[in-house]
Amino acid sequence: MKRGTDMSLSVDGLDQYVQDWHPDPVSDTELLSARPAAALAATLDLDCELDVGDALPAMWHSVYFAEWSPTSALGADGHPGEGRFMPPIPNRRRMFAGGRLVVHEPLVLGREATRRAEVVSTAVKNGKTGQLLFVTVRYEYSQDGQPRLTEEHDLVYRSDTGSSTPFTRVDEALSARSAPWAVEPTTHPALLFRFSALTSNAHRIHYDTEYAREVEGFPALVVHGPLLVLYMAELARINCPRPLQRFRYRLMKPVFLGDAIRVQGDPAVDGDSVELSVVSGAGTIHASAQADYA
Repeated sequence: MKRGTDMSLSVDGLDQYVQDWHPDPVSDTELLSARPAAALAATLDLDCELDVGDALPAMWHSVYFAEWSPTSALGADGHPGEGRFMPPIPNRRRMFAGGRLVVHEPLVLGREATRRAEVVSTAVKNGKTGQLLFVTVRYEYSQDGQPRLTEEHDLVYRSDTGSSTPFTRVDEALSARSAPWAVEPTTHPALLFRFSALTSNAHRIHYDTEYAREVEGFPALVVHGPLLVLYMAELARINCPRPLQRFRYRLMKPVFLGDAIRVQGDPAVDGDSVELSVVSGAGTIHASAQADYA
């Protein structure tokens, strides 16, 4: 496993817990039923009917290969206490920072697919709130022995000190629309609940208001980062008939339940790519992405 080489890499603190942490790669195989795709379309109110033999749109693979831990094995925050690629640091807290997707060929519904997962890099860095552990996990999807997707997730971990850092929400009206492509989705508790279930995500910040506020310092329930990513990928899909080939995304600032947000896209003049973002208020950016078309 390649280790990060950032100058702020430390041999103390969090690094002492992960310097000998080298989890083996893991492979899983699953029949890609059309049912999870249909459930996702219903959850997002998308007019998109998919059946056996259809190609799975980019980023929809996030509702497959779900990992369900026993309820008794969940930690106080709702995350599993132990997991394949969860670093062995004390009082672990996780944040999803972003990732990259390459589509070699779309996954096809009704066929078995194999996912190989491995940790490809770790680095301990000093942040504003203390040490942070950056972990990159690579997922390789294949069907019929042929590569289909390669995706990397960038995850950030910290060791919780027991005191929450208050977050503030953007208390401004949305500015006037200026991007050529734009939608303004509405979030509500049922949406967050259904998306949590589809992605086997039991993190309490998405459904337990009291926990989100009093323990983790959020003003309200938190909208899932992967849901914001899906919003951007869908905007890129529905506005261009060409399939996505590459998709790079970053998550910068939480979106909270009830926030007025806009998902917007600014396509390149040649039509080969589009810059995407999720914004609120007068232009606060919560997430960004770049999509390249085949």
